[in-house]
Amino acid sequence: MLSLVLLSLAVGGALLCFGQLRRNTIENEIAKSNISEMESEIKELRGIGEQVQQQLSVPQKDLLVAAHKLVANKSFVWSRLFSDLENVLPGSVSASRIAVQNIYKDGDRVKAELELGVLSRDYQAVMGMIGAMNNSGIFQAELRGQDLQTNERSSYSEYTLRLIYTPPYGISTSPAADVAQTGQGGGQ
Repeated sequence: MLSLVLLSLAVGGALLCFGQLRRNTIENEIAKSNISEMESEIKELRGIGEQVQQQLSVPQKDLLVAAHKLVANKSFVWSRLFSDLENVLPGSVSASRIAVQNIYKDGDRVKAELELGVLSRDYQAVMGMIGAMNNSGIFQAELRGQDLQTNERSSYSEYTLRLIYTPPYGISTSPAADVAQTGQGGGQ
């Protein structure tokens, strides 16, 4: 009797598993057909976009480039940049100025080209910071200049660096998504 009950439970479980497998197969086929439809729509829209760009005049193309640059500027998260800079600046190095040269999209990623000025008495700390930046995968840093500063109390150097900043993957590049990620209404 017990083996009959166990056999019926096994058969019932097998039927449920096969039913779920069939539903998953059907959902998979539906998803594949939706993906192929979307890919064909994307291809068609890209073709239309190329045709429209060919019809634009030079001033209209310049306006389009400016509009894309404005969107890239708007989607850049400055607080993320400052946080990432803070993580690589050693205690003996202070940021003195940041000048934005360009913000642009490289594929699906927003990048910023910056000029960074830092103050330090320790050349080796600055070189270590540049090494840490280049190893981070977030920054590409290059030393552009060094200017010795002296006053009546001390002397230090101001170093000028050229940085290319690429926010890490998995990190939002839009302020609204940053608020949603933190789960707060107050931002970062």
